[in-house]
Amino acid sequence: MKSFDQLALKPEILQALKKKGYETPSPIQAAAIPAILEGKDILAAAQTGTGKTAGFVLPILNQLSEQPPQRFPRALIITPTRELAAQILENIKHYSEFLELKSMTAFGGVNIRPQIKALASGMDILVATPGRLVDLVEQQACKLHQIDTLVLDEADRMLDMGFIRDIRKIVKQLPKKRQNLLFSATFSKDIRRVAEEFLQQPKVIEVAVQNATADKVSQKAYRCDQAVKGEALIQIINEENLSQVIVFTKTKHGANRLSKRLVSANISSSAIHGNKSQGARTRALSEFKENKVRVLVATDIAARGIDIADLPYVVNYELPNVPEDYVHRIGRTGRAGREGTAVSLVSNDERPFFQAIEKLTGNKIPLDDLDGFTPTQWTDRAPTAKEVMKVAERRKQEARKQRPSGSRNGSSPSQNGEQHRRNSSRSYNRR
Repeated sequence: MKSFDQLALKPEILQALKKKGYETPSPIQAAAIPAILEGKDILAAAQTGTGKTAGFVLPILNQLSEQPPQRFPRALIITPTRELAAQILENIKHYSEFLELKSMTAFGGVNIRPQIKALASGMDILVATPGRLVDLVEQQACKLHQIDTLVLDEADRMLDMGFIRDIRKIVKQLPKKRQNLLFSATFSKDIRRVAEEFLQQPKVIEVAVQNATADKVSQKAYRCDQAVKGEALIQIINEENLSQVIVFTKTKHGANRLSKRLVSANISSSAIHGNKSQGARTRALSEFKENKVRVLVATDIAARGIDIADLPYVVNYELPNVPEDYVHRIGRTGRAGREGTAVSLVSNDERPFFQAIEKLTGNKIPLDDLDGFTPTQWTDRAPTAKEVMKVAERRKQEARKQRPSGSRNGSSPSQNGEQHRRNSSRSYNRR
């Protein structure tokens, strides 16, 4: 399909697409949009950066614009993270510029009252994270009885994050007669089970090889001892003269430490993870997109919630234990047909995870030595994942023993009490 004009979309939508410079639909858009316009349920898989959001937003806008406005939401899009919800809303705003439709986001980490007020004023499209949506429903601030279309976006990530119970609670509030659209980066057994539970005779769309990484992403890896990864990263950034790079770590504290380390090396950096307030996360992402910050250090919460059209570089400072997360991480670059580079720093105890990634993706990733950082700890036999996890658990237990009694993570009892009070504010902190 060569043009959006062939997709039977309303002139107002085509006008918005033309204003954005969109001319040719991507494969997922060309396959999904006609089926959604026909009213079919959809089970769709496509690698990140292929235009999945427009694939479901455009036909939803088309359908809603042909119906009289209602007070309550008619389309519900559920997504796993705040960043992804904000990104989807931004796309909706662009595509609906010439339509009289109202849309909003609802997610945790911010005051719930403005969201309640916005819902009371009337809304056509609601983009929400599961936890905050459950809060709104339980407070009777959000009525879902007029939903015509349900979208589960990044469904595999929502399962990974343990949202299935919240999703089931939400679905019970919806009309039985509705259109269901499930979009996922991968087709796993769990996803297929969810599809059987929520979808009715869906049209299955798969436009890329399962768990494949983007063709335009150049992948490479360097052997490196864990203790010197920070120095190695600084060398890569300086030698490659990188102006915009996302670096992925395993933990929130690790992200904070690494960001401070980069700043001390005169490399502007911000960290983004679940412990950051929504304001701090939004600010960090905005500064990164505007090139005010060179490096964004992120945990996997950002692997799918960051949409930057031309991000050239991604670094796996630490490899994920789950190989599918590698696919989502490097999917931040090489988007929409552009070229990108993904670099991984691999320590000896990460070798089993590296091998699992190669097996999952079907790619042999070049593993070389970085000048000046040839590892001193690299055994003849790669450790198994079970051995690595066992050592990690032993280290955790030893660290717990060294903490002062009555404290957690080295914090004082008074600090723990404050943390408990923050965590108990459920409706303000859920996703």
